[in-house]
Amino acid sequence: MQNKKVPFAPIKFSRHVLYLLDQRKLPIREVWVACRNSRMVWKAIRDMIVRGAPAIGIAAGYGLYLGVRHFQGDQKGFLKTLRDQGRFLDSARPTARNLACALERIMKAVHCAGDRSVEELKKLVLAEAIRIHHEDIDLCRKIGVFGSELFKKGDVLLTHCNAGGLATSGYGTALAVFYALKEKKIPFSVFVDETRPLMQGARLTAWELQKSKIPATLICDNMAASLMRAGKIHGVVVGADRIAMNGDTANKIGTYGVAVLAKVHGIPFYIAAPSTTFDLKAKTGEDIPIEERPHHEVREIQGRPLAPKGIKVFNPSFDVTPHGYISGIITEIGVLRPPFTKSIRRIGTLLEKS
Repeated sequence: MQNKKVPFAPIKFSRHVLYLLDQRKLPIREVWVACRNSRMVWKAIRDMIVRGAPAIGIAAGYGLYLGVRHFQGDQKGFLKTLRDQGRFLDSARPTARNLACALERIMKAVHCAGDRSVEELKKLVLAEAIRIHHEDIDLCRKIGVFGSELFKKGDVLLTHCNAGGLATSGYGTALAVFYALKEKKIPFSVFVDETRPLMQGARLTAWELQKSKIPATLICDNMAASLMRAGKIHGVVVGADRIAMNGDTANKIGTYGVAVLAKVHGIPFYIAAPSTTFDLKAKTGEDIPIEERPHHEVREIQGRPLAPKGIKVFNPSFDVTPHGYISGIITEIGVLRPPFTKSIRRIGTLLEKS
């Protein structure tokens, strides 16, 4: 892969240590967390030190290597340890498909390697993790190119949560479209939903766009409808954590509401995601597991009480947008259009060959 500069690099691996930019601390502080074993990587994923489906997958790949790096024993024992570590890391967060996809890819590469020494297999695990990391940059750039062709000079776009460089290898999925538009010198601007309860839009997307000098305006989550009614939004681009084979898409909670609003107001609503986000086993959104996160995330904002102590909380981290509300899915092979049961077959074929 060519050494291409990316807007942000939230994941670094050096001398058997995985370094993750702690996204809980942004935008106030830029703090890096060093992970030296798989348990530390699991915790970083679970606690959202690293977040965003592609970034989670990349981190898990390195975590799998760290989980087997010190193994001593025969090949049979190594393969068992590899499987156990894979199941352990996969349990960190259930919804993002890229997490399981990365682990499955590495384990498949090991099982297809034939009769090799344990040390050779360890090197293979690391090499595949690095390959997943590097490939993601190219996938995201292609998504950006295809997505940028959907919009024109002067368009005002809306995005929800953070699907930028911080959520990937450094270039983004939904925000890759914005970076590509900027590279083409096409004037445009962006409205950024704050994205309760963890404020990824306000803390992360606004920070990314501001640092990249892309015109952006932060809005509360409940302001999108009035802006759409006033004709001030021309398109919506969001990321995805898992996509079913009929096009139903799981993304950050609140995405479904934005999609409904866009449909009512005749505004195109696009998902931007790499092929690794598609789940061949999920026929519809009903097959996508939805993570429910700790209650304190709703009761507090960065540790400060927001609601009455002990109030009952419901805190699903994602919702599912039915395929009928989606205008297109921007991938590295192009923009998939309805009917998705047909267009997604191209992705299915690609994944089966990999």
